[in-house]
Amino acid sequence: MYSLLVADDHPLFRDALHAVISSGFTDAQLLETDSLAGAMAHIEALEGLDLLLLDLSLPDADGLEGLKTLRETFPGLPVAIVSAHQERQLVLDAITLGAVGYIPKSTPREQLLSALQQILQGQLYLPADIMRRPPPRAIPAAAGEDSEDKPSRLPRLTDKQLDVLGCMSQGMSNKQIARELDIAETTVKTHVSAILRKLGATSRVHAIVMAGEEDLNGYIAKRMAR
Repeated sequence: MYSLLVADDHPLFRDALHAVISSGFTDAQLLETDSLAGAMAHIEALEGLDLLLLDLSLPDADGLEGLKTLRETFPGLPVAIVSAHQERQLVLDAITLGAVGYIPKSTPREQLLSALQQILQGQLYLPADIMRRPPPRAIPAAAGEDSEDKPSRLPRLTDKQLDVLGCMSQGMSNKQIARELDIAETTVKTHVSAILRKLGATSRVHAIVMAGEEDLNGYIAKRMAR
């Protein structure tokens, strides 16, 4: 039986989320609160909480401050963000701070249940439609301003590894990547390990962030055009 806590200050959304989760996880224990302080009180009182679903607009912790506080106070507790905000950089910042997933409030019911299942199984969930969006273009340095060009690490990857990294950037799990690329899941794991090593990435999330910073989609398009 899973134990989940929803921290959101909108009663109607809590009710809707409660109904969706109850329909997909019939034996789940669901708790609710409307503040960060309430969430922390529940966490301290309840042993074995499996997942906290955290809104980014709580009255006592706006933005990512609530996530930072929770990660510092309860580093072992899985926290997934459920938010109306869908900026790509915000998603990456939340994951970098330790969130195990980012679920937009506009997510359809079946996709939401699939995302929760993926997270509860210990996998990272990223919204594919947001991760497909190209990162904002960097503002070029002004004339005469000192700048240091950093060589791209993407050329170190093989075509198949670029394909795998592209799928990772869309929030796909290893099983989903295997199905998408028609390869074995063990092969995907091998490619992921090679990608992390070649990019010098410390984690899967770090590799995704690096791919966004170096405009992976643009690089692949140029490589195919050669």
